[in-house]
Amino acid sequence: MKTYRKGKEKKENSFEKIYEIVRQIPAGKVATYGQIAALAGNKRWSRVVGFALHVNPDPDGIPCFRVVNRNGEVSEAFAFGGGNRQIELLEAEGIPCPDGRVDLKKYQWERVTTDYLAKM
Repeated sequence: MKTYRKGKEKKENSFEKIYEIVRQIPAGKVATYGQIAALAGNKRWSRVVGFALHVNPDPDGIPCFRVVNRNGEVSEAFAFGGGNRQIELLEAEGIPCPDGRVDLKKYQWERVTTDYLAKM
């Protein structure tokens, strides 16, 4: 029983880290699953990020539609209305999505982390 509870608490803490980072993505910018995973503390958590966003408890406060894959593609399984809804939400913020893809060179959020500053 303890192991299950501990695992559940760890999952909730991981999800909270992910949600906190996604809340920081500004309107008009996107981040990738891998980027969110790295910022949350584990660059291998891309799938965890996807799962956390799929069960997003606060779609109005946690803008999961601003997260795309490493190629800038929107999710076909977007939890709140499919890929077309994600495109609508991104385009409403001024991010064009021709063929369901965002230009990451232009629209990817670049958050400076303390790790980056330490390398300077």
